[in-house]
Amino acid sequence: MTVENLPRRQFLRGKFLTSLHSENEQKQGFDGIRPPWAVENSIFVEQCTRCGDCLSVCETNILVKGDGGFPEVRFDNGECTFCGKCVDVCKQPIFHPCDEKPWLHKIEIGMACLSQHLIECRSCQDSCPMRAISFRLQMGGVAQPLVNTDVCNGCGACLQGCPVNAIKISYLKQNE
Repeated sequence: MTVENLPRRQFLRGKFLTSLHSENEQKQGFDGIRPPWAVENSIFVEQCTRCGDCLSVCETNILVKGDGGFPEVRFDNGECTFCGKCVDVCKQPIFHPCDEKPWLHKIEIGMACLSQHLIECRSCQDSCPMRAISFRLQMGGVAQPLVNTDVCNGCGACLQGCPVNAIKISYLKQNE
């Protein structure tokens, strides 16, 4: 299976086949997720000094050095608790205040979900601290997942809980 609208850098790295994607790329896409409350990516990249202070204070160790040494969120180790320590420790003006919405990332549950294959599983619902995932009962079938994107804060807790990596987190474009 091939990927449509592949970024050029990823094409040159041989990522045009979905079978070549890492587990992280399948969950989070190609674009790195900046820390919560980060300003627009171009400003972030321009003003971030790549000092690593935010990486060292992250209580769940989900901040790692990404492409170019810039901090990136990887949900391999856990979820974001939105503690704000990365914002507090940074000396550069690359974060919005913590009283604003941390980011516009939301989850999507794909066709690989066990419920889609008539296997009862609710691990995503069990691991969601915001209760943004619920299951709708089906007559004569297996309950199907529903995501309330208004409640989802994009913390990534459900990503770890999914046994088949059917959940993807992506940036939700805001219509304002």
